[in-house]
Amino acid sequence: MPWRRMRLRKAEVLARCDESGKLITQDGRVEVRYRPKDGRAYFASASNLKPSGSASEVEPDSFCAPGEAVQKSSRAKNKPKPGAATEGPAPEKPDGDELLVYADGACSGNPGPAGVGAVALWADQKRELSEYIGEATNNIAELTGILRAVELATELGRPLRLYTDSTYSIGVLTKGWKVRANQELVGRVRKVLDAHPDAKLFHVRGHQGVRLNEEADELAVRAVQDKSSTGWISP
Repeated sequence: MPWRRMRLRKAEVLARCDESGKLITQDGRVEVRYRPKDGRAYFASASNLKPSGSASEVEPDSFCAPGEAVQKSSRAKNKPKPGAATEGPAPEKPDGDELLVYADGACSGNPGPAGVGAVALWADQKRELSEYIGEATNNIAELTGILRAVELATELGRPLRLYTDSTYSIGVLTKGWKVRANQELVGRVRKVLDAHPDAKLFHVRGHQGVRLNEEADELAVRAVQDKSSTGWISP
């Protein structure tokens, strides 16, 4: 089966199609690849795929390497998200084409002045985020850091592996914890996570000497102290 160049949000992908270029769907989802030689096969909702406008829209089946489906679990209400880890190693380099992010939040007062810090790595790139979010709780800051990471992964069109020291965030996003506060924000983060073809969250223990997690913490604290935001910048 051929491949058609399409847009998945801000990323160009290759999607399965027939000889006429019509997308081939199964239960409303289409097999997509981010890169021709990457053997990981993802599945995206057909409604999220848009024509790319590339000069050569349809490529032969041989254009992409044989693939293996990447399992992405759906979340049932108040059920844990399968495959999410509560603890894991603390890598300092991304694996393959993934985006590796350490995200953290800080708050002075809880609630009080709050900030977000994050460190993102992909290929040979590194970006840092220090964002002041005003009066908020520590949990809101932690969730906002995760949200910024997923937004960046979506913009770059890369799989996401994210580490956070927030037990609360892991609980409400992957373990089905009942959400009593921050319902709107939790719902928003869940939505962007579910929409991403491949996003995995892991828990890392805070203040245990994990270098990139400490960097994210410092960026969050800096945002609170300076009451300023940098956006994603090169360090």
